[in-house]
Parts: sequence; C-alpha cells; structure tokens
Amino acid sequence: MSELQIQLLGELALWRGDRRLSLPPSKKTRALLAYLVLTNRPHRRERLCEMFWELPDDPRGALRWSLSKLRAVVNIDDSENLAADRERVVWNMGDAQVDRLQLNHRLEAGLDAPNELKHWALALREPLLDGLDLPDQSLYQQWLSAERLEAEHLAALVARRLCMHPETTPREVVEHASRWLNLEPIEPDACMVLLSALRAVGHDSEARKQERQLRQRLHEAGVSWPSLSGSVAAPEPELAAPAALPSTSLSPERQLLARQKITFCSAADGTRIAYARVGEGPALVKAANWLNHLELDWDAPIWSPLFQQLARDFELIRYDERGNGLSDWEVETISPAVFTTDLETVVDAAGLERFALMGISQGASVSIDYAVHHPDRVTHLILFGGYAAGWRVDADEAQIKEREAIMTLTATGWGRDNPAYRQIFSSTFMPSATPEELQWFNDFQRQTTTPENAVRFLSAFGDIDVRDKLAEVSVPTLVIHSRGDKRIPLHSAREIASAIPGAEFLSLDSDSHLLLGREPASRVFIDAVREFIGR
Repeated sequence: MSELQIQLLGELALWRGDRRLSLPPSKKTRALLAYLVLTNRPHRRERLCEMFWELPDDPRGALRWSLSKLRAVVNIDDSENLAADRERVVWNMGDAQVDRLQLNHRLEAGLDAPNELKHWALALREPLLDGLDLPDQSLYQQWLSAERLEAEHLAALVARRLCMHPETTPREVVEHASRWLNLEPIEPDACMVLLSALRAVGHDSEARKQERQLRQRLHEAGVSWPSLSGSVAAPEPELAAPAALPSTSLSPERQLLARQKITFCSAADGTRIAYARVGEGPALVKAANWLNHLELDWDAPIWSPLFQQLARDFELIRYDERGNGLSDWEVETISPAVFTTDLETVVDAAGLERFALMGISQGASVSIDYAVHHPDRVTHLILFGGYAAGWRVDADEAQIKEREAIMTLTATGWGRDNPAYRQIFSSTFMPSATPEELQWFNDFQRQTTTPENAVRFLSAFGDIDVRDKLAEVSVPTLVIHSRGDKRIPLHSAREIASAIPGAEFLSLDSDSHLLLGREPASRVFIDAVREFIGR
C-alpha cells in the first residue's frame, strides 16, 4: 500500500504514492479534513458541527455527509485513517505523512541540512491551507488564524537557521535575513544579521540606510538596539551570530497540547473513557471531576495554568469522566461507585504501578476511595476543594429543596447566557471571576456535557459519602482548600485532614472553588504539590 502524503502548506493536497487524490469540491468538507489532520485528536461530533455548520437545519446530517465523502478518499486499501462512532470523530495518522507536522518533528530533532532548510523555507512561503478560509465560521477561522501564525513563527525559525548555517553564502544570508525580518520585524538578531550580510557583500550604503530605519523601528517599539559587534560599524565584515537557536517556535502551552497523547479504554459496562498523558517525570494521576475536557482544558483560564505547570515536572495523566468531555456521554450509570471503578480502569489501562494521585472537588472523594482500596499503588494523595459527604447526606428538607432548585435551574440554564444561572457560579464557584472568564465558562459547559448529564452529575454528587474510609487512608496525604470557598466550606477540608492519619493541611488565600490560574494562590498550590511529592 502506498504511503498517504498530505500537504497543508499552501493548497490542501493528498497523494497516494505518485497519484494525487481528488478531494470533495465542498470547501467545508476539505476544511474539516485539514482540521482533523492537523489537530490529530478525537473530536466530539457536537464540537465539529459547531465549528463548521453553525446555522444549517441539520448540522449532524451535514457532518455525516462530509465524513462519507472524506472516507471514500482517505480510507482505501484497507486503511482507516478517518474513523468515527456515534459520539466522536478521529483522524488516525497511520502511514500518513503530513508536511506541517513533519516540519515540527524535524525542527525539534535539530534540522540543520541546508538543502532541507531551503526546501522548508520555500514551502513556508505559501499560506497554510491556502484558499480554505471560512469567514462565516468564526471558531474555525480563529483556529486557522492561530495555526497560520504558528506557521509564520516556523518560517522565521527556518530563515534564522539558514542565516546561521556555515554553508549559506552572504548573498543568500541577505535574502533569508530579509525574510526573517519580514516575519519578525523587531527581532534584534535579524537586524544584526541583515546589516552584517549587506556589508559582507559590499552594499555599505544600503546597510547604513537599513540601520537608520531599523534603529527607528526598534526605538518606536521600545526594543533596545543590540551591541555594535555585528553592526555595520564593525571593522570586519563578519556575520553577527545571535545567541542559542530555539528548537521550536511553538509556545509552551501548544507544545504540551501537541505532545499530549489521548487514548480510550473501556469500563466494565462498556463505557469508553478518554485519558491522556503528557510530560515527563514521576507519574501524577488527576482523578476526573465534573467539567473536564482533555483538549479544551489547555485553553481554560481556570485550571490550564495548573496543568501546564504540573506537566513540566511530572507525567500528568488525566481522564474525562463518563458523560463528560471526550468520554462517552450516552451512559446508563453516573454514580459515586462508577467514578471509582472508572479511575481503576484508567490506571490499569495506562499500565501504572506506583503514582501520586490528585483529587479536586468531588474527585477528592474518588481519590480517597481509590487510595483505601489500593494503598500499595498510591505514593502521595493530594486533595483540593474536596468533601467527604455529598449534599444529600444528612441534609434537612430545606437544604434538599434548595439543591433540587439548583438542578432545575441547571437543566434550563446550562451553557447559556442566563443571568440567574451565571450568578450560581459567580457567587459560589468563582466569586472573583471576570465577565470574560464567566463567558468562557458558559461556552465551556456547552462543549463538555449535556444539560441532562449536568443534572445527573449534581444528583450523584449528593450521594457521595467516604467518611467511614478517612481513617483507613494509609498513604501520605496533603489536603488543600481555599479559605473563602463558598461552594465547599473550609471546615469540610479540616474534617478530612483531621480524620486522615498524619494528613497535612494547607489553606489558600482565595475565594475560588475552581482555582483561577491567574491567582497568586495558584502558584502556592503548585509549589506545595511539587514539594510534597518531591519528598
């Protein structure tokens, strides 16, 4: 079977060997293929409908039609590059070679062959996915704009490496440095390299003119002019050499997202659970809690900074709870018992023997339950914003009615710009959140689960009760809680810490139940976790 080759730099094109494949004429269908290939992760059907078909009468039907057309192109010779079930669509890379992804890999591996660098420099002059703009689809267009910006960063990096390569002639350096400056107009290294190259080829007057213009440009941008060692005033026509070359232009967050590997495993009842691993170091498993999404979490203003920091020190393993995120939404059972068995399923599927375990909110009770049953596998237990007993346990009639009213409001307000429902989250979950953060949270809700499942989760949380297991916890435990948490009061955490033998307790200067990544308390949280696990 011939290898599938996919060109994303320039116009979208596919080949099998020497044969170019005919793509569907529909621009949305071709854009869908490009999105699936470049993201290379599972996507829920609802999310794809939202990205590509905002207002048609039958978005799911439009998606099915596009997938059928694409399968006929890419799933040939017994290959299944494009797979889908009732809930998700995923691109299986298989034997496919994708130019944009291949370039990332080569740069991270230290690409320095001049001919290959020139090849990529030429390819990167074409816009990523040229002609596949969808101005009426704002979510897709935002994604495409971000990817094109990343491609420009890569083009600047390739130009930089060509400028620094010993086999590049001074005349070629002028060309590549000009390109570099077009892409990064206020990069001091690019200024120095261009001026030195112009002088090296005898274009002194042009170098003086460029220096005046570049000095003014950097001054207006508030960027300091570099030292004169490589400028036109230097006595020898040697090319200025910038400091260490970066291996990639991707931001740390996008590097982590690109390296995250999402896998599926099946619980005893057949429910498929999505889990992901990213980072290097000792294993740290984060038990699932309500409102998770393995992919969208990386853009969350709430917890993404926590995940990003943890993934720099640990191999972070996360999973989406059943009925939520990339895991199956259409499930028969949502209950405290299956929350624990799903964690067991993920740990076994990931092949973990010993690991630290973190539980947030109701994930804390799940973690406690797991640690009691598997003390030989948990090295450290971290509990944040947790509680040992749910709202229905020992509640009086008035408390039950209040919670049931919240569930009713959730059923009607989930994922909508509903002032009454927003007030629940602004007053109890995130009192200090900005309007922009609350709007993000509204959108995130809609993408993580259905209103029906949200109500099922709230009901299940009421039945949690691990109070009788606290004294049985035998692993080192750190309990962390926000002092001003209005959702789960501080005394709940104190009760957990006092009942677990030898547990340590840390209170944070915050009023958030869902810790905002920009809060100073977020840094305290990360430092405490690192120190605790590092002992």
